[in-house]
Amino acid sequence: MSRSYEFVQLDVFTRTPFTGNPLAIFTDARGLTDQQMQALAREMNLSETTFVLPREPQVEAQEGRWVRIFTVEEELPFAGHPTLGTALYLYSTAASSADEIVLDLNVGKIGVRFSTDSNHRSNRVAGDVFGEMRQRDPEFGPTLPPDKVASVLGSEEIAAEWPSQIVSTGLPFAIVPIRNSKALANLKPDLVRVGALLEGTGARFCYFISPERQDRLEVRARMFFYGGEDPATGSAAGCAISWMVRHGLAKSDEQIVIYQGVEARRPSEIFVRATRDGEKVTNVRVGGYAVEVLRGLRDPTPREASIFADSYDVTRRLQKKDPPNIFTGAVLRSYFDRVRRNLSLTA
Repeated sequence: MSRSYEFVQLDVFTRTPFTGNPLAIFTDARGLTDQQMQALAREMNLSETTFVLPREPQVEAQEGRWVRIFTVEEELPFAGHPTLGTALYLYSTAASSADEIVLDLNVGKIGVRFSTDSNHRSNRVAGDVFGEMRQRDPEFGPTLPPDKVASVLGSEEIAAEWPSQIVSTGLPFAIVPIRNSKALANLKPDLVRVGALLEGTGARFCYFISPERQDRLEVRARMFFYGGEDPATGSAAGCAISWMVRHGLAKSDEQIVIYQGVEARRPSEIFVRATRDGEKVTNVRVGGYAVEVLRGLRDPTPREASIFADSYDVTRRLQKKDPPNIFTGAVLRSYFDRVRRNLSLTA
């Protein structure tokens, strides 16, 4: 990593800075290795970081804009707010005002369509453009045994009239209905027990929702992961609207707002809708706004670049990607000796 890399940071699924879900976008990641992307995502310390990899115009016209998505721990095939946020950034910087951009993700091609609030076109993401992605048609997996869900969360918390079910529109989640918004706000799940509940289902996380219909359907949601809480989960929101349409809580093509992130003090608004076609749910759409909050330049020093690979290797081994007994004192001493030499320090 010897050259500079520009990045921008957006707040996604909001029009108000310092709310919504933060996203870092490295706007031209050509030249970065997989390991360097993962290390930069870990350094940004956000739920996700994206890396745009420009290609020849004729390739992008046919295949879409190549984008990779990383959490602090791993690369993802798909995630909602990184897809929407990156597409809104690319729209703001595009030479033409095309009303759709296709992202070429690991999960496949995802199109994002845009509508503007005014005729003024900004070269920054300013909260005045609405983006809506079409996710993959949902795959409905198994339902979770109600008694086991109740034993993890407490029988008084779940809405037993609806099933807790695995759903995927690119990334699988367990959709777990909670009886009301107050119970949702007070929810404190044991994530170890939740992980055990989901073992073997294909899903790693639960998306807890509280749908309540008065004059219109309103939905509150929460999602816990990596020891924290996600302010807005666009991939799970697509699963949730698919689940709601399938089970009759939402009407076909009815646009619903999912309110998430309130308890995390980063309120978000996720606009969702899906089509019911007989027994099939299709045309899953998830949308929202975003706003830019900062820009930066990643400009490594030569000394830093020279120890980059060593740092990444040690971190992965600390994360127990290698057998536990391999990380010996000798390995640590060897690594830090190399660091000291590269930084011209003395022990």
